[in-house]
Order: sequence, then C-alpha cells, then structure tokens
Amino acid sequence: MGTHRPRRGLGQRRLGAAQIVFFVVAAAGPLFAIAGGVPTNYAVTGSVGVPLSFLLLAPILGLFAVGYAAMSRYITNAGAFYPYVANGVGKSTGAGIAFVTLISYNAIQISIYGLFGWSVSTWLGTLTGSPPPWWLCALVMVLIVGALGVLRVDLNAKVLGVALCLEVAVVVIVDIALFANPAGGSVSWVPLEPASLFTTGVGAVFAFSAAAFIGFEGAATYGEETREPSRTVGRATFAAIGLTAVLYVASSLALAVGAGPDVIVTAAAAQGPDLLFNLAGQHLGETFSNVAYTLFVTGQCAALLSFHNAVARYFFALGREGLLPRSLAKTSKRTGAPAAGSLTQTALALAVVSLFAIAGRDPVTELFTWLGTTASTGVVVIMIAVSLSVIGFFKRRRQAENAWRRWIAPGLAILALSAVLALILLNFDLLLGPAGNFLLRWGLPGLVVIAALVGFLRAEVLRTRDPETYAAIGGPLEGEDEEPAKLRAGR
Repeated sequence: MGTHRPRRGLGQRRLGAAQIVFFVVAAAGPLFAIAGGVPTNYAVTGSVGVPLSFLLLAPILGLFAVGYAAMSRYITNAGAFYPYVANGVGKSTGAGIAFVTLISYNAIQISIYGLFGWSVSTWLGTLTGSPPPWWLCALVMVLIVGALGVLRVDLNAKVLGVALCLEVAVVVIVDIALFANPAGGSVSWVPLEPASLFTTGVGAVFAFSAAAFIGFEGAATYGEETREPSRTVGRATFAAIGLTAVLYVASSLALAVGAGPDVIVTAAAAQGPDLLFNLAGQHLGETFSNVAYTLFVTGQCAALLSFHNAVARYFFALGREGLLPRSLAKTSKRTGAPAAGSLTQTALALAVVSLFAIAGRDPVTELFTWLGTTASTGVVVIMIAVSLSVIGFFKRRRQAENAWRRWIAPGLAILALSAVLALILLNFDLLLGPAGNFLLRWGLPGLVVIAALVGFLRAEVLRTRDPETYAAIGGPLEGEDEEPAKLRAGR
C-alpha cells in the first residue's frame, strides 16, 4: 500500500449528509445497542423507566447539536472536536481535548471487539457445537476492519449504509411484533411514566442510556470529505440524533411491552442480549430470530468500521498539526484515506485484544465494559468542552449567529451534560459490572483526566519550543482568507 507525504486535507469531497448519517448512526450501533445495551440497562439498574431516559436525553443532545452545528460552519477539520475547543477556549485546552478524544474513541472502538468476539464465538458454537476462542474471532475482525479502513471512504459508506438499513428494518419489524402482541394482552405505558424512572438508581439509567448515543457527534470528523461542510455536518448530526432517539425509545418500550413491565427487569437479567431474539423467535419465528442475530453481529462490524474511520482521522489530524508524530498524517496515494492513522489504530487494537486474551480476561464483562465506560465518560467531557467553546467562539463574533445558537442552547447543554457526567461518575461502579473494584472505579475515569493533562502539557511545550506549530493547533477557520462578511462584522 503506497502512502505519500502529509497533506492539508483528506480525500476529495465525496460525501453527502446521508452518507455521513450512515457513518455516525452505525457508530451508535442501533441493533447491538438495543439488543445488548437496553437489556443490560434494565437488568443492572432495576428500573422500568429506561424508555423515558432516552426520551429525556434526546433534547439534551439536541441542545448540544445547535451550537455544534453552528460552529461547524466555520471550522472544517478531520480533528472534529479539538479544533472547536482550540478556536473557542484556547489552543492548549484544545490539545487536551484532542487527547481525550483520541483515548475515548480508541477505547470504544476496541471495546466492541470484546463483544464481537463473544457474539461470533457463541454464534459459531451454536452452529457447529464447538465455539472458537473469542479472541480468535476478534483478531480476525481487527484485520478485516484495518483493510477496509484504507479503502475509499465512499465505499465504506456503502457498506455501512447497507448494514444500517438492514438493522433498522429488523428493529422496526420486531418492535411492531411486540406492540402487536403485548404481554398481558394490552400495551402498557408505565415505562414512560416519571415515577418509573425517578427512583433509586436513576443515575445509572441515564449513564447507560447516554453511553448508547455515543457516535452521533462524530459528523464533523468527515467535514474535510463532505461536499458542503457548512451545511452537511449540522444536517447529519440532527438526523443522527433523531433517528437513534426514535429507535431507542420505541425499542426499549417495545421490549418492556413484549416481556411485560412487571417482569422486564428479571427477564433482562436472566436472558441478557438473547431477550430481544427470544421474543422475536416467539412472535416471528426461529428463522427471523436467526437472521436478526446475524445482523446483531454485522451491526457490531458496522460500528467497528465507523469508529475505526473516526480514530484514523484523529491520528491524521493530530499528526498534521504536530501534536503527534507527523508521519501519522500520511494518506493513501490511491484512495486519499488516512492510511497511517488507520494502520496505527489497527496495531493498537491488535495489542489490546491480545493482552486481554493472554491475561484470560472476559471479553464482555471486562474488555467491553471497562473500555466502553471509560469512553462514555470521555465523550460527555468532550461535549461539555465543545459547548463551552461555542460560547467562547461566538462571544467574539456576536453578529455571526443569533443568541439561541451563540449561547442559550450551548449554555443549557453545559448544564444538562454536566448533570449527566455527575450521574455517570456517581454510578461508575454500576457501569463496571461485577468485575469492578476500587482501582477501576477511579482509575478508568482518571485516564480521561491524564489524557487531558498530557495533551495540555504537550501544547504548552510547543508554545515555547515551536511557536509556529503551536499557532497552527486547531487549523484555519473555514474560508479564513475570504471570511464571511457577517463573521468579520462581529469582530
């Protein structure tokens, strides 16, 4: 595979809003989030109000997206989040968020290999009677994703688009079947009542539900490859939030209706991810259930590929700007994909999966859970920082956008997301599951803090030793040489 010297941008502007939605919704993994995450939420928290938590989180994420989309009109960078913070709060703070983003997205991407390895091993064991080791399945998938990562980005969008459409179709069919065949003979709306959610453990419910949305905010990662970045990123973000919110609310409610609100917690604890497929088999037949499980596995493939693409672009952006070795900014001669970043992410995944396998760790309760909860913490921190950046950015450009976009929506998002972060930290022991201990309880969230400090200090070193590189952190604004009149007027 040929690569060439670092360049200012990635591949040609091939992507539209629909293709980016495929990437970011696939990263959220609707089928594996619903089949795997929702039953876990019910089981661990003991709360029937899971559907209401999704319903309440959607507008919070919408508030974040208002400012995020407004700022995306002026910043187009494969680094996505940290250029926002660098231009809105400060370059050193932006570098700190860059490292938080890198560790968070690597963590969520690699964590899914644990669930994938277990799922495929279980699936093959059912078919053949002799399940292969989970780590073998995971390592094979690491290599496949690595190969796809250096292909043309629009080819990857087609792969993700097909997988996503099939996932959504299965989820919709199962939801209809469960609403048409409710336990007890009538549909219960108890899971949407406030009394069902606001009980002991409400913090854990929000923490699990917030983790399920990870991925929607990644649209800006593809800004350099979109045809109209000033419009496309915002549209894709709102579309991703809307689609995932509808799926999560409807499907979590459908599971409660199908199993019965009074038994959903015990059923989820006993059956885990199999709950959805058992209910599907009961009402739609064994063949449909098997097809759905197959898509459960392929949905994980789609999420792995989507997160891999995002991480590769972060390596590219950080290498291009000197926060990491500049060799990471090399792109493929043939496709324009961030080849060096893709290969680096693949190497990290191979190393982490191999270490967990050698240590004999569990792929789900340890690899998937430990890294996944770390990632969810980091992503909420990132969104708070981006919302602060929106306010700072437009404070110097008051005529660029209206007050709602400049500070009202971002300010409300900061308050709401800070509450979500507090709930995640207070309930982090529940998120870790049975394998959790005191060291993990504080050590894993501590990784986010360490990453931020390392990035901040790296930028401070550049400030004194390489001022030119420091000045370039965050990149130029979109159309900086021919800045929009409304933006100039606000300075």
